[in-house]
Amino acid sequence: MRREDYPPQEPLSEFARGYGEEVWRRVAPVHFEDHAFGADPYQRVALVVPARPTGAVFAFVHGGGWTSGYKEWNLFMAPAFAEAGVIFASIGYRLAPGTLFPHNLEDCADGIAWLHRHVGARGGNPDRLFIGGHSAGGHLTALLAVTGDWQARRGLPRNVVRGCLPVSGVYQFGEGSGLSMRPRFLGPADPAIDRAASPLLRLEGESPPFFAAWGGKDFPHLIVQARAMIAALRSRGGAVEELELPGASHLEAHLATGGPPWTAHALDFIGRHAAS
Repeated sequence: MRREDYPPQEPLSEFARGYGEEVWRRVAPVHFEDHAFGADPYQRVALVVPARPTGAVFAFVHGGGWTSGYKEWNLFMAPAFAEAGVIFASIGYRLAPGTLFPHNLEDCADGIAWLHRHVGARGGNPDRLFIGGHSAGGHLTALLAVTGDWQARRGLPRNVVRGCLPVSGVYQFGEGSGLSMRPRFLGPADPAIDRAASPLLRLEGESPPFFAAWGGKDFPHLIVQARAMIAALRSRGGAVEELELPGASHLEAHLATGGPPWTAHALDFIGRHAAS
């Protein structure tokens, strides 16, 4: 879809405006399939299918503070994965303030279910599905990766997610999170909602392998949260890899996913765990 095909959303802050335009510039040459998994324009999946798929599938979810952003923002990442034979997908979700938690999370889960049902016809293996996201998208995919209350409702196996690759994700809300303000997508103040939305506080059973990344100049509280999430996963026996992107700010961390060193690490991570 084109930017003008979407309903209006909150404008980007001055801090993010240049980043938004740069992302649109980078994705312009990328050709993709566009598929709906719901009635809302944001409930769609962008799909880039390589000429010779290996079977692995990687779905990424955009950031934007849960109030802005487009699935198309991630498509600049697709060529490197397509070249390696990995099907690349970008999942959209409805935005706050019109849509509050957990409906954005449910949208991402529905997008994963759509992929699980349909990638086989495009050379993908639904048992080799990896997810990740930047910022808000890193939060949503990390929460799906560590929880087990959504798969059965969609007819999916509990281990449908083979690995999670969050970039500059948010892993905790509420007291002790370090956030300067409570994000609006959580709705009215409620500690129970804060906990329910916090991947760090929702570790359930055995989590899939994680590859967590962040920018060297990222928001300090997100670096602290990433390290806490890594430590918590490892304390439960989880397989976790990490990468700090040298000199990258929060938004530059997303742009850095279009090339080395992140792409090389991500492809290696997916290759190893897809084969296991």
